[in-house]
Amino acid sequence: MNPIAMARARGPAQNSGPTIQDYLNRPRPTWEEVKEQLEKKKKGSRALAEFEEKMNENWRKELEKHREKLMGGNESSSKKKEKKKKEKKKSNRVSKIFSFLSFFPLGLFLFVI
Repeated sequence: MNPIAMARARGPAQNSGPTIQDYLNRPRPTWEEVKEQLEKKKKGSRALAEFEEKMNENWRKELEKHREKLMGGNESSSKKKEKKKKEKKKSNRVSKIFSFLSFFPLGLFLFVI
């Protein structure tokens, strides 16, 4: 029961597709037709390249606008944050001083004078 021997006994397998000979004998374009096809592809790719370049330029402009918008917003928000931090520090200093002086009633009197 050798599978290889059994396959040989059945004979060659039936091909359902084209043979190599069919593939080699297929109709092929002439050299002139090939040149024309290549030129058409180049023209098409030029138009596509121009379109892509235009879209890239538009996208860059849109990105620049968005970046400027974000950078402008970040600067103002960072400045706001810094101002808030400074105000908190000042309020904390004043509250610490007064809380410290509240332990010493005379110290508050001296501080006011």
